[in-house]
Amino acid sequence: MTIDRPSATVVAVAVAPANLSPLVRRRIFLYLGILIVLLAFGGPSGGLIDIPISFFLKNRLQLKAHEVASFRLVAAIPLYLSFVFGFIRDIWNPLGMGDRGFMLLFGGITAFLYALFAFVPMTYLTLLVAVVVLTSSFLFVASAQNGLTSMIGQQHAMTGQISAVWNIFLSVPTVGALLIGGTLSGMLEGKHADEAVRILFLVGAAIMTAIALYAVWKPGNVYDHVRIETGAGERPIQDLKRLVRHWPIYPALLIWLLWNFAPGSATPLQYHLQNALHATDAQWGQWNAIFAASFIPTYILYGLLCRRLTLKTLLFWGTLAAVPQMVPLLFTDSVTVALIAAVPIGLMGGLATGAYLDLIIRSAPRGLQGTTLMMTGSLYFVVSRFGDVLGTSLYDRYGSFTVCVVAITIVYALILPVLLLVPKHLIATADGQTLKLELAAD
Repeated sequence: MTIDRPSATVVAVAVAPANLSPLVRRRIFLYLGILIVLLAFGGPSGGLIDIPISFFLKNRLQLKAHEVASFRLVAAIPLYLSFVFGFIRDIWNPLGMGDRGFMLLFGGITAFLYALFAFVPMTYLTLLVAVVVLTSSFLFVASAQNGLTSMIGQQHAMTGQISAVWNIFLSVPTVGALLIGGTLSGMLEGKHADEAVRILFLVGAAIMTAIALYAVWKPGNVYDHVRIETGAGERPIQDLKRLVRHWPIYPALLIWLLWNFAPGSATPLQYHLQNALHATDAQWGQWNAIFAASFIPTYILYGLLCRRLTLKTLLFWGTLAAVPQMVPLLFTDSVTVALIAAVPIGLMGGLATGAYLDLIIRSAPRGLQGTTLMMTGSLYFVVSRFGDVLGTSLYDRYGSFTVCVVAITIVYALILPVLLLVPKHLIATADGQTLKLELAAD
């Protein structure tokens, strides 16, 4: 069914805690967790696929740092438009199966495309086309997962727990993909370039096939407790207007923008570790894996604290801890020290990431969760790619990674004043308490 549309300009809707048993909640978390893990492994922009591609560009095609950054900038064009895929999710019901229809249909299409490109000779141009096309198809699947996960979090008044579970399950495959991706890159160095890419893409095809098969399953513990809030596509213009008029999403998205800009944390950091500290491809993957894994303890902590503390409190202290996150990199003079430094760097960012995603889920207008959450994906890739380009320019100009650390710290500090713009009613509660969400009407 669909929810009734509000007729006033702004309507406050009270969202009470859902009466779900702990067992049902755990089963919901497990179902979403498995889906998140599969998507993290199968995405063209994920570590398992993206890391070997970056090394292919650097080592096989001999591209310089700014050239790799430029490739990533262009290849991410579909990611900049993620919100479009989210909006399509919110207004379309493929195969009459809702989010499962997107996963089944486009999971299969993406698997087919992976298999197709596996047998295409790879050059700079063909690799670029492959990544763009694969990403476009994959985003339909991602939009379904994003919309479903955020909708469940809102309806059951457990946005903080959903944020923690989302981040924890996302971190596990991220760590694995980074370790496997870096190692896979080293293993593939001895093979012909086309054969290396073929192996990589066939792995992607297998994972996306698994996602399509997973969509066939419809567990009652998950779907029997979800109210369908998406429309049937009759009023897309009105939905867009409702989204634009929904003030709470703007501070949340601005915070997300600043958090992910991080000029210098991708390509310049890779070249700094490999050129200045002489790290291998596998060690670059290990650094990212340690960094990602170190978020997990604070994600777990967030999952516990969000039921006891208000989101306002968690936002402030999480941000305060995250501002100096990259400073430990100033004291690294060897690969070993850099790997050790990745631990506190990751720990310092966990509470902030959990709180920011919690805020975004709370801020999403009802029925447009897919659009809102995919909009965060658009912002992430736009600002991270352009932040990468800016950071690379700073790194090339000054010949030191220190300037990148200074730039990142300044950007993170700007989040603190933005917190004052967040609607107070939205962050005044802890998980499980009645939450008022604003709906912008037609």
